[in-house]
Amino acid sequence: MKGYTIESAASALETIKTEIARAFIGQEALVNQLLITLLAGGHILVEGVPGLGKTLLVRAAARAIGGDSRRVQFTPDLMPSDITGSVILDTASGNFITKEGPVFTHLFIADEINRAPAKTQASLFEAMQEFQVSFDGISRPLPRPFMVLATENPFEHEGTYPLPDAQKDRFLMKSLIDYPPAEEEKLMVERVLSGVTGAELSVSGLRPVISPGDFAELQDLAAGIRSDPAVIDYAVRLTAATRSVPVLECGAGPRGSLSLIRCAKARALLEGREFIIPDDIKALALPVLAHRLTLSAEGELEGLTELSIVENILSSVEAPRT
Repeated sequence: MKGYTIESAASALETIKTEIARAFIGQEALVNQLLITLLAGGHILVEGVPGLGKTLLVRAAARAIGGDSRRVQFTPDLMPSDITGSVILDTASGNFITKEGPVFTHLFIADEINRAPAKTQASLFEAMQEFQVSFDGISRPLPRPFMVLATENPFEHEGTYPLPDAQKDRFLMKSLIDYPPAEEEKLMVERVLSGVTGAELSVSGLRPVISPGDFAELQDLAAGIRSDPAVIDYAVRLTAATRSVPVLECGAGPRGSLSLIRCAKARALLEGREFIIPDDIKALALPVLAHRLTLSAEGELEGLTELSIVENILSSVEAPRT
């Protein structure tokens, strides 16, 4: 173990971001949200059209922390055992052996998670909540750190199985990503076409900045960041305000308040602070709270969105001055 201080941890995290940027160009907000989610020991749901580099980002992040990553394309015929693993008969020895599924990794990519039926989606949630997988009556722990990055396509809904609200609530954040600016796209094209075979950037040149064990130490350090009672009260008031919006069928539950503080602590560590501040809550309220809200038909007719509702709440709920 390194015995990180706040300052050395922030420096290590900045080095990780720099290493990721060698393969994944731009989208700084998404990179920060992924690192905050990973530091907080949570999982992230990413919505965006195909081809924006979500898989590349996870592979680059895994490489930078010295870990592994695996990707599974979710399809209607995907079975739970295709994710978690199973017990099979070894014909050579006549014994039953355990075959671990791809979820036994550090960073797991559930690509287009809404294309698999509910039973297959649900097979991930023990892993996400308990950081273990159970089959054949035995619970097997997942490596640490462990994070699920699940993706959704915002446009192609035919043949999909939308995530129930209770399952969306399991994700610490939901990140919305769009097409990159022209300059970033130009740089990406130049790198890909500079004598490299293939259609995307490679992570082969990336080096591990720290080990998975060291990153787990950073997670513990983030969990210990100080939380001012006034900032906790602010997070709770923001979350509670979602429960009295007339055009919402359902507001955010207590997990929303907890998630705000968990993410705020990770953001504080990322910025080299020993304590959280109201700006941490403000910066994270949209990705942390919006996906936990259920908009009514009336709200949709009025042209409202979950994001606009959170923005309105942010402008109306007074932040502490400390």
